[in-house]
Parts: sequence; structure tokens; C-alpha cells
Amino acid sequence: FPHEFSGGQQQRIGIARALAVEPEFIVCDEPISALDVSIQSQVINILEDLQRERHLTYLFIAHDISVVRHISNRIGVMYLGSMVELAGSFELCNHPIHPYTKTLISAVPIPDPDKTRARQRLLLEGEIPSPINPPSGCRFHTRCPYAEEICKKEFPALREYGSGHFAACHLLEQGKL
Repeated sequence: FPHEFSGGQQQRIGIARALAVEPEFIVCDEPISALDVSIQSQVINILEDLQRERHLTYLFIAHDISVVRHISNRIGVMYLGSMVELAGSFELCNHPIHPYTKTLISAVPIPDPDKTRARQRLLLEGEIPSPINPPSGCRFHTRCPYAEEICKKEFPALREYGSGHFAACHLLEQGKL
């Protein structure tokens, strides 16, 4: 019975089932959440091996940006169902430009204590909107420390701010960030 398998075994079975139809594209929705760290690394290694051997494309959905960075070539950051930033993994993690992405990246632990002390940790404040009834305008404006009136009224377009680096932010568009 499926409930008799461990979380890691269930994930590996799910991967095997997905591969049975020889896909080119696989959606991995939280494939390692709720797994022990050692099992997480095994599942990631399996996914990377399969990606290399079968030339697979993954849509990898996860809350752990350090894992996403490890397995992805490009990263899209979403807030309440809307894309706020999209860039190559290295570019996004080292040079985030959207306020929400900057907050996410600042929360990733750094193993070097000197770098940890030197880094400013950004914290989100404000009201967390309902995903069922998101706010008008920019969905992040209720928590953004830089929000202005335009952010409350108009939904920002995803625009390119560098070679393949996109963000949806009125203040970036106006050159204020």
C-alpha cells in the first residue's frame, strides 16, 4: 500500500511514474519538502542525473531558494500567483532587483560567519494578503517597504532590466530602486 512507503520512497516512485511516459517536461511541485536532508539530496541527485541523461526540462516549484538555485538554470520568483522576477539562477541569487526577491535571498543562510554578520537581513512587515482575494495593483504593495501610490493602483508589467533579467516593479521602472 502507498502509505507504507517512506517519504523518500514515495518521491522516487512518483519520479518513476512520471518517467514511464518518457516526457520532455516534468512539473516537480515541492518534490523534497517534508523529507530528511539526506533523502532530499538523494532525490535531487536522481533528478539531476535524469535531467542530464534524458535531457529533461523541469518546472521546479519549491520554497527553499537554495535548492532551487542548485537545480535550476533560470529562476522565476512568484508572489501571490504573479511573477515578480525572472533571471538566470546565478544572476537572480547574486543580483536580485525586486524587493520581494531581495527579502527571500537575504533569508538564505550563509555558512561563512563573517559574511553573515556583514549581510543585512531584510524582514517583511505589513499585512499578508489573501491569495483568494489579492490586493489591487502590485500584489506585493501591502508588504513592500518602498510602495508608493501607483503600486496600490496599477499592476506592474514584467520588464527586462538586463540581459534576460526581468522584474515587475513600478519603482524599478521609474529608476527609484
